[in-house]
Amino acid sequence: MKKLTALLLALVMVLALAACGGNNDGNKNNTPSEPAKTDAPAEPAKTDEPAAPAEPTVEPITLRIGYMPNYASLWGVLSAIEQGCFAEEGITIELTEFGDGPSEIAAMEGGSIDLAYIGKGAHRLCITGSATIFAPSSVHTVDKVVCMPDSGIKTVEDLKGKTIAYNAGSSSESTFNNALTVGGLTTDDVTAMSLSIDNIVPAAVSGSIDAAVCWNPYSGQILQQVEGSYEIEFADGSTNISSWICLPDYAAANHDILVRFSRALYKGMDWGSQEANYDTVAQYCADRTKTSLESNQLQVGDAHWFNIADLKAGLADGTIKGYYEGMQNDMVQGGNIEASDAKDDVGAFVLFDVMEEALK
Repeated sequence: MKKLTALLLALVMVLALAACGGNNDGNKNNTPSEPAKTDAPAEPAKTDEPAAPAEPTVEPITLRIGYMPNYASLWGVLSAIEQGCFAEEGITIELTEFGDGPSEIAAMEGGSIDLAYIGKGAHRLCITGSATIFAPSSVHTVDKVVCMPDSGIKTVEDLKGKTIAYNAGSSSESTFNNALTVGGLTTDDVTAMSLSIDNIVPAAVSGSIDAAVCWNPYSGQILQQVEGSYEIEFADGSTNISSWICLPDYAAANHDILVRFSRALYKGMDWGSQEANYDTVAQYCADRTKTSLESNQLQVGDAHWFNIADLKAGLADGTIKGYYEGMQNDMVQGGNIEASDAKDDVGAFVLFDVMEEALK
């Protein structure tokens, strides 16, 4: 038994030595028990899941925009530019200054601009078919007349017998007519002086008028340059809304562009309508118009500046549509348009579908 055990032990040792020798014979076809470590990254495991889709891209576009040199015209579009809202939509904005809304519409017809901001007066050209509204900007509830120091004007009734400067075809004319109506007067009761908007301030400085109906910054310039001049306020329940417009043919061919522009504009308006940002927006406007920060800060209270919540709620409950209906009624009653020009549905000249799509 001892011999048998010794033989078995010897056999085991021989086999073990043979195995060790086989693992070190340099045979390159043998696979080591652990993989060699390398600096190369491991290949990702293959899956059957599809690759993630690429981010959608938008076609870069440049839009030529008409504006007037005041806070009401610039507050929304400059906020959207400075806050990067148009850049998000791939839109480059080129701004061109105009004195009034009719001049902007003429420029669109001539092909030099694509879109524009207008005050109340130029809305009559939208009603009569020259332009189409695609976005609201703000609404004003109180109108003002700038009076000269020795005019003796304290109320709109006191306009009787006075020389009043206004700008025909713009919101100046509609405000002038509203002031006369509230005062129980007609144009026969005053000396109405129709001037270009650029000539109203010089007329006030020269002392050739008793009062002027104009908007900022022109009214502010009169207050600054004519010592003792002042403003009187009146409210007649009329709707003084401001909007963004384009030509009807442009709207028909560029629905998606209007939605993209409006979406960016509304984001800017939402930011700019916050009271905490008023001073910053006023500085944007001052830089653009080369006027003082203080004169732009004075314009902050001129209107209610729409935010996104206002627009969504106003479209849902009909408030926004009501503003345009009220404005059209004012135009008829004030003699700015013929009753036959008024539309049964203001949707004929207001693109509510663009507003709703941009606000989704």
